[in-house]
Amino acid sequence: MEKTFQYVNYLWNEQKAAELGDDQVALFLYRSNILGADLRITNYGGGNTSCKTIEKDPLTNEEVEVMWVKGSGGDIGTLTRSGIAGLYTGRLRNLKNVYGGLADEDRMVGLFDHCIFDLASKAPSIDTPLHGLLPFKHIDHLHPDALIAVAAAKDSEQVTKEIWGDTMGWVPWQRPGFDLGLQLEKCLADNPGIRGIVLGSHGLFTWGDTSYECYINSLEVIETASAYIEKKIKEKGSVFGGQKIESLPAAERLDKAATLMPLLRGLASSENRMIGHFTDSDIVLQYINSNDLERLAPMGTSCPDHFLRTKIQPLVLNLSTDEDVNNTEEVLKKLEPAFEQYRKEYADYYNTCKHANSPAMRDPNPVIIIYPGVGMFSFAKDKQTTRVASEFYVNAINVMRGAEAITSYTSLPRQEAFDIEYWLLEEAKLSRMPVEKPLSRKIAIVTGGGGGIGKAIADKLVAEGAVVVLADLSDEAIKTALATYKRDQADGVVCDVSDKEAVAAAFKKASLSFGGIDIIIHSAGLAISKPLEETTLKDWDILQNVLVKGQFLMAQEGVAILRKQKLGGDIVNIASKNGLVAGPNNVAYGTAKAAQQHMTRLLAAELAADKIRVNTVNPDGVIVGSKIWEGEWAEGRAKAYGITVEELPAHYAKRNLLNEIILPDDIANGVFACVALLDKSTGNTINVDGGMANAFVR
Repeated sequence: MEKTFQYVNYLWNEQKAAELGDDQVALFLYRSNILGADLRITNYGGGNTSCKTIEKDPLTNEEVEVMWVKGSGGDIGTLTRSGIAGLYTGRLRNLKNVYGGLADEDRMVGLFDHCIFDLASKAPSIDTPLHGLLPFKHIDHLHPDALIAVAAAKDSEQVTKEIWGDTMGWVPWQRPGFDLGLQLEKCLADNPGIRGIVLGSHGLFTWGDTSYECYINSLEVIETASAYIEKKIKEKGSVFGGQKIESLPAAERLDKAATLMPLLRGLASSENRMIGHFTDSDIVLQYINSNDLERLAPMGTSCPDHFLRTKIQPLVLNLSTDEDVNNTEEVLKKLEPAFEQYRKEYADYYNTCKHANSPAMRDPNPVIIIYPGVGMFSFAKDKQTTRVASEFYVNAINVMRGAEAITSYTSLPRQEAFDIEYWLLEEAKLSRMPVEKPLSRKIAIVTGGGGGIGKAIADKLVAEGAVVVLADLSDEAIKTALATYKRDQADGVVCDVSDKEAVAAAFKKASLSFGGIDIIIHSAGLAISKPLEETTLKDWDILQNVLVKGQFLMAQEGVAILRKQKLGGDIVNIASKNGLVAGPNNVAYGTAKAAQQHMTRLLAAELAADKIRVNTVNPDGVIVGSKIWEGEWAEGRAKAYGITVEELPAHYAKRNLLNEIILPDDIANGVFACVALLDKSTGNTINVDGGMANAFVR
């Protein structure tokens, strides 16, 4: 029978669970996934879950207990069998015999490998003993906002007792590790019959004999805490000390955010280029507009899962809501000192708390940036990481909101926070991260990105690590194209490149979605093949507007953002062999393409001082997969050469030196070379045509 909850989502599907039968690992994975689907329960990468089963030991043929637990670096919402570790429970518990105390924690992690049962296991996480030293078949370790609010509240132990009586245990804050597992084991021994344990400043442990019982137990505990907090908030009458300033209207907030984000991105990228995210949700605005922001923000977050992603505290901008953020020079006079002060304070935090063997100081720039009255920005290495950082800080806001309603919010001491952030095991975890791709941390916009050559270019850029904004006339084409990417890889915007306002809106979209721009690809195009006497003024104008004017507008709007960021950039214009070769029946198209090519050279000369490189890729004969070959253009070119449309691919292949058919992917490779490999080239033309001697540029 379906349960009803007000503060969490009940997602258990009896039919789905029944299909999994008695496969306890599959049921544990199912439970994990539905728990991870509710951000109020745990955020991306946060928390861990486990189950214990009886398996046959492959060496002794005896039955042994095996614990299956989320591996290091995983996410319960997307957890699969490949992301879990399988360990002999008995061996894990026997590690108590060799444990040498808190100074021995790092060595213990290495010993987890000696407990592996499943040789295909993911690396066991630091939380492995917390599950292994408890006897229950199914265990959830979660970071619900409501429970962390209880855990981070002043007098947390007494609050826990007030809410659950003797049915919940409580242990004080301690860094995750083997000793914390021992503390959980002792708490259970001292309080037999409890349904879970609150971890001070950290989170929640709950359990059950079956996956469903564990799931329901977790939801009920979270629901109880949530109801208690909401009751306290109603009694108090306000949160965060009430409202200090009013938010701007939604449209004005987005305008300011889009204008400001490239400046913030440039400053936040002083050491490493970053990707941005913006949110102005109701809970964010309630917090950043409050009287208590000035007191709470510097305190920092309490839960390790929060501050590992958000840094210990945010940067709060000293900008009023009526600030003219279009006045770049004046705004920078406020932003640059604020960033410099943040970096200095972070360096002081590092130098004060570091140990002799601490890893080198990491990037001192802020991850979370708050603009009261407008919203919250985040900056990190890729879109997923920056979005998740934002979500985690929203979790931290909810924690502060709840803790302040209960009693008052308490954060971790700076030394404790540092010891988590710069833990050698955390450093080792970071070192195992995949090597970044060539275009990681780069933001691209591709006109004509809904299909054909533009889509192939976007695919290549995404495959090499960039995030991409697809700009296209067709909303349907954009939606179809976006469906081919994973979340956080791409966004889209309807854009007529000949319309200045539409182009400005496209770059606004890039700024709001990702923080700015690095790569501008003008690939939008069409082709008209007619002899002089048949070429109309309409033909001439549309070619000039889309190919030439569109390229000019994309450069003009894009360069303004590139200059704000001060990070350099790339512009690649997709022209054509026809801009170099005088072919038949091609006066309007060939002239427009030649204009594109020379504009590229002019811009390369003008923008070099800004480290903005401008290059041209010249395709020829891209018939298969190219949108411009649909309809009259193909017919016109076939007529000009005295062949049929069906004969065009072979015709174009035969006429180039390599006798190759040119595909959209080949053009994409040319673009990739410009933006990723030829980092000291500008004003150049790369022909991707199989070798056309009459189109050689020299």
